[in-house]
Amino acid sequence: MNDAQSADSIRNPTITALILAGGQAARMGGVDKGLVECAGQPLIARVLHKVEPLVGNVLISANRNLPTYAAYGYPVLCDSRTGYSGPLAGIESGLRACETEYLWIVPCDAPLFEAELLQRLVRACLESACAAVVPTDDMRVHATFALLHSDVRPSLQEFLTAGKRKARDWLSGLPAIAVDCSDHAEWFTNINTVEDLEACQHRIRSMS
Repeated sequence: MNDAQSADSIRNPTITALILAGGQAARMGGVDKGLVECAGQPLIARVLHKVEPLVGNVLISANRNLPTYAAYGYPVLCDSRTGYSGPLAGIESGLRACETEYLWIVPCDAPLFEAELLQRLVRACLESACAAVVPTDDMRVHATFALLHSDVRPSLQEFLTAGKRKARDWLSGLPAIAVDCSDHAEWFTNINTVEDLEACQHRIRSMS
């Protein structure tokens, strides 16, 4: 990223966003979470609305209902590995398809993040010249919101081929730079249960 693509740019052409919508949603009865309605819109539509103005390109990681996702106008990527390898399999496919310098990971079931999150990640990347930056708060590392340099793909392929699956373990081995976002922990609120969905809908409606 050069000075013309600074952390405060409205749209950063050096970044592709990868929206992760390929999970199994076991705690929600196996529904396709990206297509679940939240306050009147599918989750995938809510997340797309937020990422589109920020990046140069968008990819969608999904493993079912592919025509529905494709109708949003962006490439849809399936996991290339057999079985279910978790979000890292989707990230691997995203890195393979990424044609920009950086790939920003965004889960489809976390619609409360704001543009400032990406600004903070980009700023940390510019300051450290590292291969990956990942947001954290007081509770945890939010690996599925990481900003990755595209050249980390061989490292991820090796990690997955070794049978490893935990995103945090892979990031710690790069290593990734942590970006403290404890002042906005709500950005990382994700929907894993029906109760989570109801709470998220209430929050969105109260903000509108």
